[in-house]
Amino acid sequence: MQIAEKAIWIIERHSEGELTLNRLAEACGVSRSHLAYAFGAAMRMPVMTYHRVRRLSEAAKTLAKGAPDILAVALDAGYASHEAFTRAFRDLFGLTPETVRERGSIDGLALVEPIQPSAASEDRLSPPRLAEEPALRIVGLAETCSFATTITIAAQWQRFMPYYSAIEGKRGVPLGVSEAPDDEGQFRYVCATEVARLGDQPKELLAEEIPARTYAVFSHDAHVSALPKTYAAALNTALPALGYSVADAPILERHKESFDPRSGEGGVDLWIPLRL
Repeated sequence: MQIAEKAIWIIERHSEGELTLNRLAEACGVSRSHLAYAFGAAMRMPVMTYHRVRRLSEAAKTLAKGAPDILAVALDAGYASHEAFTRAFRDLFGLTPETVRERGSIDGLALVEPIQPSAASEDRLSPPRLAEEPALRIVGLAETCSFATTITIAAQWQRFMPYYSAIEGKRGVPLGVSEAPDDEGQFRYVCATEVARLGDQPKELLAEEIPARTYAVFSHDAHVSALPKTYAAALNTALPALGYSVADAPILERHKESFDPRSGEGGVDLWIPLRL
């Protein structure tokens, strides 16, 4: 069973107590970061967002059937108060719980039903190689995005490249640095290059050191736009099959020497940090 599929199975059957990202990851047998990466890559939404909208969708069905006690529905949906439940319900559906109960219908509500991981996450990958990587010093352009907005990363690279020639002490090829997502699926992505030292660099750029790690390295040879498929397959299927879990550390996307930034062809190596 894939990680995303397992998380959905647990969410759909969980009815008691608060289900946090940490508890869900523990139930899936992986790290918090692994679950957040894997679910977001396969489903294009944060796992805790899916959990929240599924509970609210089921609450809407209960209200439409005439539930007499809205607070009881709120508590069942994981909300501690009527007010908090109403805010979340209205933000998602544009109507209050009382309105849905009074009209006795879910017509027009954007309910979210149980979903399954996309077929893309079933892609078969060649086994990764393991690599011990010393600490990296990087300089790059950092921006925040989400699983739903990764398409903007291409434009972020365009904004970064004019800075590239001005960065002192460059080593190797450009690399993308994808940090662990938070509970809402937001994460920082850095278009970067490795440098020999963190000296004087353009003030608009981030300069930091990534600690030494052991990585599983997957080769992605297709167009860069298909990289999310490799992410999904590696995180949901390949790594769990090998008994590996992802560390709470950035994933690296290293351009191959043959990579052409103008066409997106030439391949990328995906370096996934392991929790050992």
